[in-house]
Amino acid sequence: MNRKPQIVISTGVWKEQEVIQIRTPRNQKIIDRLKSTFLVNWNSDEKYWIMATDDFKLHVFFNNMQDLAYIDYSNLKQAQKEFLIPEKTIKYAHRQKMDLPEGYLALLKQKRYSESTQRSYCTYFKDFQYFFKDHKLSEITANSINSYIFHLVDEFKISYSEQNQRISAIKFYYEKVLGKKKEHYDVKRPIKSTTLPKVLSKTEVGRILKQTKNLKHRCILSLLYSAGLRRSELIDLKPTDILSERKQIRIIQGKGKKDRRSLLSESLLIELREYFKEYRPKTWLFEGNIPGKKYSASSISRVLQNAAEKAGIKQKVTPHMLRHSFATHLLEQGTDLRYIQELLGHSSSKTTEIYTHVSNSNLSTIKNPLDDLYDE
Repeated sequence: MNRKPQIVISTGVWKEQEVIQIRTPRNQKIIDRLKSTFLVNWNSDEKYWIMATDDFKLHVFFNNMQDLAYIDYSNLKQAQKEFLIPEKTIKYAHRQKMDLPEGYLALLKQKRYSESTQRSYCTYFKDFQYFFKDHKLSEITANSINSYIFHLVDEFKISYSEQNQRISAIKFYYEKVLGKKKEHYDVKRPIKSTTLPKVLSKTEVGRILKQTKNLKHRCILSLLYSAGLRRSELIDLKPTDILSERKQIRIIQGKGKKDRRSLLSESLLIELREYFKEYRPKTWLFEGNIPGKKYSASSISRVLQNAAEKAGIKQKVTPHMLRHSFATHLLEQGTDLRYIQELLGHSSSKTTEIYTHVSNSNLSTIKNPLDDLYDE
């Protein structure tokens, strides 16, 4: 009987940082699966693969590699349970025990909230229920809810966006599920910080794509940039959404439940055809290792950040930065702001106008007053 090859996992230190060391046999199937699924680097001196501790989840590794090899994780410093149980389950164990109020989830689905919004609302409202577990929900006052939100800000330093979403999850219950008037529930909204979107230069985008050797990964990043897509929109694309004859991308039910179309690069179309021949996706344009299953959002972020680091870009690069860069570069090359608004799917032109503040096209024509002093 043929025995499975063995993969040995252990903890170690590389460049003064804790990492996961992965030792594999000389098996091309195992190596190809490892490289295509996880963000790993090869240590040529010690002859093993390296993976960042934050990126490693033992249960995910098992699911992807156990059909090819036996996984020996006995050398890991951490206890098995710490890897097998996600951190949030340990920290927020009450979420598994709390039952949502009757009609809460059903109404979210009925109103066609996105799956990610449903998950966030349900999670945050369970936290709210647990905090007030000794009270009746109908008796909780607006002042108490304000105190709860401020407690989260002060104790856990939650972000503006998370604060807003937690408030929305609570308001959804009182206003939508219970049907109470908005005046009944008056939570002060945080002042939204006005920050300009972070963008990359065309040269930086080019360097990132050049460092992305994997065909699937390169198509993913190229499509995010060249069509100005949100990460969720890319994940939801199907092969039939590539309108090759019209050189367009069809986005169905994007943010705000709106359909729209965006640009399809002729250069990218050539690579997409090569990708389709090689990978043969079943349902979604980009799929994971399991046929018919969508490519994961976290994998896209890791692929992009890994490519950015190889390209020598020191700042953190996110998928949404490619969308911002697409809009800014269109504006700089003279594209009308109204067309950019349609391509991005913005409801208001004011949202699109923010790119005028990060574009270099107008700033480059302004002469600095200090130069006048030097000329004199």
